[in-house]
Amino acid sequence: MPMEYSSLTEEHIAVRTRAGLFDVSHMGEVEIAGSQALQAVQKVTSNDASKLETGQAQYSALTTHSGTFLDDILVYRLADTHFLLVLNAINTEKGFAWISKELEVFDDAFAVNTSSRYALLAIQGPQSENILQELTTIDLNTIKYYEFTTGEIAGARTTISRTGYTGEDGFEIFVAPQSAQLAWETLLKTGSSAGLLPAGLASRDTLRLESSMRLYGNEITEDTTILEAGLEWIIGWNKPSFNGKEVLAKQKEGKLNRKLVGFEMIDRGIARHGYDVYDKDEKIGMVTSGTQTPFLKKAIGMAYVPTEWSEIGATFFINTRGRRLRAHVVGMPFYRKAKD
Repeated sequence: MPMEYSSLTEEHIAVRTRAGLFDVSHMGEVEIAGSQALQAVQKVTSNDASKLETGQAQYSALTTHSGTFLDDILVYRLADTHFLLVLNAINTEKGFAWISKELEVFDDAFAVNTSSRYALLAIQGPQSENILQELTTIDLNTIKYYEFTTGEIAGARTTISRTGYTGEDGFEIFVAPQSAQLAWETLLKTGSSAGLLPAGLASRDTLRLESSMRLYGNEITEDTTILEAGLEWIIGWNKPSFNGKEVLAKQKEGKLNRKLVGFEMIDRGIARHGYDVYDKDEKIGMVTSGTQTPFLKKAIGMAYVPTEWSEIGATFFINTRGRRLRAHVVGMPFYRKAKD
C-alpha cells in the first residue's frame, strides 16, 4: 500500500465527501475456535465478547497482564464457537504467539494465524454504500455499524463488515487473495462516476487523526493502559476476569497520572509525533500524533499530559522545531460525520 496514489489532500477530501478505497491486506487475522472459544477470547481481550451475536463485531484490546496494549483489535463472532480477530500488521506474529500461549490453559480452544487466507479492502465515505450496492445482491442498508455478513461482490465470495478507520460510513471487505485484484479494479471502475479514489496510508492516517482514532505505536503501546488512552468503553468490567483487569481496576479506583488529550494549535505551526509538551520550562508530556488536517484545515494533534493539564481549555507549549508554540486542549473527536 503506497503512501499516496494521487495526493494526501485529494484522497482525504474524497473520503470525507465522496468515497475512497484502501487496500489494507497487510492487516493480520487470527481465528479462535473450539467449545471454549468464547472463554479464550474473554481472557485475552478487554471488551466483553459475550455480548456479541453471530454477525457482530466489536473494538477491543489485546491486553498484557499489566493492562497495557499488546494491540488494539477488532473481534468478529463468526459462530457460537468461532471468532476472528483482526490485528495490526506489525503485531500479527507477536499477537498470535501471545494468544497461543494464553490459550494453553484451555482444553478446547485453538488459535490459527489465517492471515494468508484473507485480503482486505476498505471502501469508506458517504458514497460507499451506493457504490458497493451496485456489485452485490446483499441489502447493505440492513447491515448496521459493527455488523457483518457474507455474500458475493463481483462474483467473489466475501465477508462484508460495516466498519472502518476513517470516521466515515463504510465497509471492510474480506476476500480471498486470488480475488482481490479483480475486486479492487471492479470497485474502482464502478465508483469512478461517484468520485471514488484509491487512497493510501498517508490519508488513512490524517483521516483517523481527525476522528481521534488511536494508532498503535503512537497513542497506544505496551507502555500505555486502556484508561490512560481514554478507551474505558472497551473494557468489559462485568467480565469475571481478563488479562490486566486487576491492574486496570486499581488504576480506575485511584488517580491517573496522565491522560491522552486532543489539542489544537493556537500559534501558527504543526506539532508532530515525538514533539515535547511544556509548561513554561518544564517538560510535561509528548505529542503522539499531529498534523494540519486537509478537511478541518486546522493544526491538531493528540498528546499525553499530566491529568491536571487534561481539562478542555488548558493551554501548554509544544516545542516545534526549536520554537515553543501555544496549544490548547479541545474535545475529541475533532471531526464527527453528520448524522443522516
